[in-house]
Formats: sequence, C-alpha cells, structure tokens
Amino acid sequence: MLVSIAWVPAALAGLIAIHFAQKRCFPYFWKDVFYLWKVIQYGVRLELYKKRRRVFTVLDRFVQRAEQIPRKPFVIYDGVPYTYRDVDERSNKVAHVFEEHGAAKKGDTVALLMNNEPDFISVWFGLSKLGCAVAFLNTNIKGKSLLHCFSCCGAKVLVVGADLLDMLEDILPNLLEHNISIWAMNAESCLPGVQTLLDKVERAPARPVPAERRAVTSLKTPTLYIYTSGTTGLPKAAVVTHMQSTKAAAGFWAYGGHADDIIYIPLPLYHSAASLIGVGGTIEMGATCVLKKKFSASQFWNDCRKYNVTIIQYIGELCRYLCSQPKSELDWQHKVHMAVGNGLRQDVWQEFHRRFGEIRMCELYGSTEGNLCFMNHVGKIGAVGRSNFFYKLFFKYVLVKYDKVRDEPVRNKHGFCIPVAKGETGLLLSKVNAQTPFFGYAGSKQLTERKLLRDVFAKGDMYFNTGDLMAEDKEDFIYFKDRIGDTFRWKGENVATTEVTEILGLLDFIQEANVYGVEVPGHEGRAGMAAVIIRPGNNFDGKKLFHHVLDHLPSYGRPIFIRIQELMELTGTFKQQKFKLVDSGFNPSVISDPLYVLDNVEKSYIVLTDAVYNRIVSGQQKL
Repeated sequence: MLVSIAWVPAALAGLIAIHFAQKRCFPYFWKDVFYLWKVIQYGVRLELYKKRRRVFTVLDRFVQRAEQIPRKPFVIYDGVPYTYRDVDERSNKVAHVFEEHGAAKKGDTVALLMNNEPDFISVWFGLSKLGCAVAFLNTNIKGKSLLHCFSCCGAKVLVVGADLLDMLEDILPNLLEHNISIWAMNAESCLPGVQTLLDKVERAPARPVPAERRAVTSLKTPTLYIYTSGTTGLPKAAVVTHMQSTKAAAGFWAYGGHADDIIYIPLPLYHSAASLIGVGGTIEMGATCVLKKKFSASQFWNDCRKYNVTIIQYIGELCRYLCSQPKSELDWQHKVHMAVGNGLRQDVWQEFHRRFGEIRMCELYGSTEGNLCFMNHVGKIGAVGRSNFFYKLFFKYVLVKYDKVRDEPVRNKHGFCIPVAKGETGLLLSKVNAQTPFFGYAGSKQLTERKLLRDVFAKGDMYFNTGDLMAEDKEDFIYFKDRIGDTFRWKGENVATTEVTEILGLLDFIQEANVYGVEVPGHEGRAGMAAVIIRPGNNFDGKKLFHHVLDHLPSYGRPIFIRIQELMELTGTFKQQKFKLVDSGFNPSVISDPLYVLDNVEKSYIVLTDAVYNRIVSGQQKL
C-alpha cells in the first residue's frame, strides 16, 4: 500500500513546481485562456449566424429579450424604469407611424438628432424594425457641418428631439428645399414644414412589426451610420454593419458581465461606446442600464448608489472629472465592480483606484469604423489592450515605423513598410481581409480609400490605417502613444483640424491658419491651438474671433490657444508643419510669438501671460 502511493508526494511537488513556474513565466496564462475562450465562443456564434438564411441581429436579440423577460427594467431614466416590453411596444408604435405615413421603408436611411432619452432608443429600434439604417447625428455640431452630416449618409428623413429644434433654424430652408421629411419628437410643431411625432406615437398601435421587415441575409448589411472625424476634413459617416454591432454588444459579456448587472451610461448615445457597447451590451446580457441625459460629476456616484449600479462606462476625461470632485466619506460606498471604456491615463487610473476602490478598469481600444479591437482583460494599468500568440492568429495587425516630419510610414528600398521592434512606437495597421473587413464611410469612395494602405509588406496587400501611434511591450501589452494626421481628441471628442481651419479662414483678418492639439497638464487628450497669419493691414481681433468660433464650432472644437506667426513652416511635401508646433506647446516664456487664450468670462481671446499660463498648468483656471 505504501509503495502504491509513493508517487503522490512527487506528483504534488511536480504540480506545485509547474504552478509556480507558470506564475513566474506566464503570469497571465489563465486569464488569457478564459478570455480567448469567450472570443472563440462568440466567433463560432457569428459563423453560425452567417450560415443562416436569416441573420440574428442585436435587434432580434432585443425582441427575444422582450419575450423572455418582458417585465424586467431595460432602461432607467430620471428614476423611471422602462421595461423590455415598454421599449419594445414603444418602438412598434414608432414603426407603425412611419409606415402608415409612408415616411420610411426598408432600405431607407433616417437621420436621428436627439439627446439621451428613452425615445432615442425607441425611435432607433422602431426604424430598425422597418429595415431602415439609422444615422446618429452629433448634437454638438451645427450649421454647415450638421447639413454635411445629414446629406452625406443619403438620408431623406430627419427625426429631431424636442429640445434640439432650434438647431434647425439655419438649415431648415435647405432641408425643405431638398424635400427632406422632418419629424419633431413633440406634440406641437413650432417650425413650418416640421411634422410632429409624439402625438402620433401616442395614438399608434403597439402590435408587433412583422419580422420580415427587419430581416437581413448578411451580417455585412449596414444598420447604422455613426460619425467620426477620421483623420481629416468634415465628420464622416462610418458604416456600421450588423457584424460590427453584434461584436460590440459582446463587450460587457467578454469582460465577465451578466444579467444581474446594472450599467450606468452617462455618455452620448450618438457615439458607438454608449449605443453599441452600452445599450447593445445591456441587451446581450439581458441586463438593465441607467441612462443619463448628460454626464454630471457631482451626481455620478449618488446615481450609482441610488440605482445599485455595478458597471460604469467611461472615457478618460470622465474619470479625471470624478477624481477632481471634493473627497467624501461615501467615495467607497457603492456596488460598482467594473468600469469599461477608453482613454484612461495611468496617473488618473491610479488616483481613481485610491479614491473609489479597486474597481476593475476594463480599458479597450478601437474606432467606430476600424476592423480591430484590443481589450485589456487583465487590468494592466496604462495599457489599452493585450495581445498574444493566439490573438495574432485571428487578428493580423502590425506596428510600422512612421516619419513624423514627412507625415507618412517609412518604407525600405523595396517600397515596403518596416515593422518596429518590441517596445518601439509605431503606426498601428490592421490587415483587411474576409475575417477583418473594412466597411469604410458613406458617400465618397475617396474617404474610404484614404484610410487604406496598400503594398505594405507585399504587392497587393491592404491594411487599415488607424492613424494611431502605439507600442507593444515584451509582455504583449498595447499602449497608446499619440495620434497622427489632422485630428486630435479633446473633451472626449475627435476634432477635425481641417474643419476648424476652414472656419477660422472665414474671418477677414486671418490669412492662413494651422490647427493642432497641445498637451495640457492634468487634462486628457489635447487642447486645440491655432497658429495664424494675420492679413496685411489687419489686426488680431480677439472678441470677433471668440464670437465667430462660438457661432460655428462645437465647444470641444474651439481653439483654446492662438499663436500669431509671420510665416507658416511647411514639410518637405508642402504640408503645414505641425509637429514642431505641437512640441513647442503654449508656454509664453519659451515662445517668442504672441499668444492668446480663449476667455469665456471676457468673451474674447486675451493675451496669454505667464501668470495665466501658470494658473492653467496648475489647474486653477479651467479650460
């Protein structure tokens, strides 16, 4: 008997040795395995969907949830719960109104201009039940930009929230001239040519819409258009297919979320984070979400306590605002165990943990139109995602050398791009193939083509250019470093420098403008700055510039700083030189050119003195 069990201690010792060796050499092995298992599970599900005659979409999942858990709260808004059945029936009513009035049918595109509210979702789902694609318009844009966003997606119908009707005043004649059908989410219209929707929805039947109206045969069918600044020019309507929305809806689930979770969504629904990941993820798990009309740092944790929130959505700037709030004895008193988002700086990440407890921060990386996503499923502070050998088998990406001065990838003597070494910063490219397609933008094919790089490593290959400079360390963690091209991020929004340049160029005293973003201590992203040349015989007018950008640009797009130059430096390819300007920042003690800063109190651009500069970098003066 003793002989027969003599091997047990040796076996146990061997298992212990293997365990410690795994912990030392492969510390993330099991986390990677569990995460990849979920990715494979979802991938298999998508492949099965492709083989069906009728694809199963996020909307189908919602209708299924409304049948399975009709009385469960789906959305809580201003303290009022709306069940899965409530939203299902409300969306049916919306669909019947548009169908009965002949305003929308399968294959049409309808633009939606609404702030966060339950009817945003009801209108979205109602139109989707008719087989329409829905374009989410950014509620911050106005005038020419708003008209551009509406027209570029080919929409013939516009639905407007009751609180946003004033945004139509400048473009209403143009819309009516082009026979655009405009519907306001109120019972009484105050604008000529605008139809009311709310009164008609209240009277419409709640009976289900036949499933064949929304049926599609391919996951590649467009379902949404979500706007992004891309890397240049006016906002672009990124094509969002059922494949992309289905993948995005798996985000919370992949991180370990479940049906008992309550998700807090303070981000705008016109962005993919709140709509695709937030609302879509809630539906995928059969959970409940708390929808906030607008983010409020002072109300955030009170809301989380009031509604027993367990998962929050964030952008990096949001977390910084929360950390800047006065400390409270209630900071740790909440049920939040997970936060999902992007753009969280390492120092804010650490401070967030100190202030609010060891909440699992699930950072992710991806763009609305992109064909690649990274997820930091192990919680490594500072990393936007994690890769490994198996991930690279499914998703072909590479970091290549990039020349900031020439503003283009470095190519070798054969004309091919050069991969960077581990730990070195490079431009992130993702291969375009059948498994990771790129659907591009609505409208001009040139916009889509500009995001593609060809002949990267071989003749005929094609990669999506993310426009982001990244680095990958020896443990396969991915880190965001910078953004290239004519865009930067401020206040959680992408700012297209070309658009801002065009607006500044409308002023009579500005001859030329070069717009870029500069880092400000204690702030996420980059603050807008414009180097301008004054027309001969003119003077800089700070008040006139202030009111001009106030009228024509959203708050996040208005340049914070102005730098007056006599000559605009160009690159070797005759583009405006930005990188030297970016590196020099906005410090008046090291820049000899005249500097100005936007002042909301004075309603003007005032001289940027050393004293003002010090107040900004110390956080005493808000931007």
